[in-house]
Amino acid sequence: MPTTTDFERLLRGAALRVTRPRVAVLTAVHAHPHADTDSILGTVRADLGEVSHQAVYDVLKVLTTAGLVRRIQPAGHVARYESRVGDNHHHVVCRSCGVIADADCAHGSAPCLTASDDHGFTIDEAEVIYWGQCSDCSSALTSSKAALTQEPRKDSRV
Repeated sequence: MPTTTDFERLLRGAALRVTRPRVAVLTAVHAHPHADTDSILGTVRADLGEVSHQAVYDVLKVLTTAGLVRRIQPAGHVARYESRVGDNHHHVVCRSCGVIADADCAHGSAPCLTASDDHGFTIDEAEVIYWGQCSDCSSALTSSKAALTQEPRKDSRV
């Protein structure tokens, strides 16, 4: 985990002023990959005390624009933030609980996928989201199905 000094260096390297909220948000995003804004706000408040939602939204926008954090938003989910930037990785999302994990590119260099027709665009990034069940939800689903298929007990009172 990077230190406060590392975060200060990152901010200065991106030509951003070093502020306590910016350092706190960077710390929160690094400590909690794929966290939503409310989770980040809770972590920042635990570190700094009272800070507004708007302040955290503003810092996240500045950090995203500067390329220090990445904003992702799988369909049907709130925006999430991560510190892994610049490598064009993808994500896998659980349909049941919503947990998100990183998925490295299958192969090749960025972008990992080549469009069949680029329509004249210069493509520099491919965003892929894999959907499925995480291991915990998959195990729970298997257990539930097994319980439903068990033979019913016979009533001994007959």
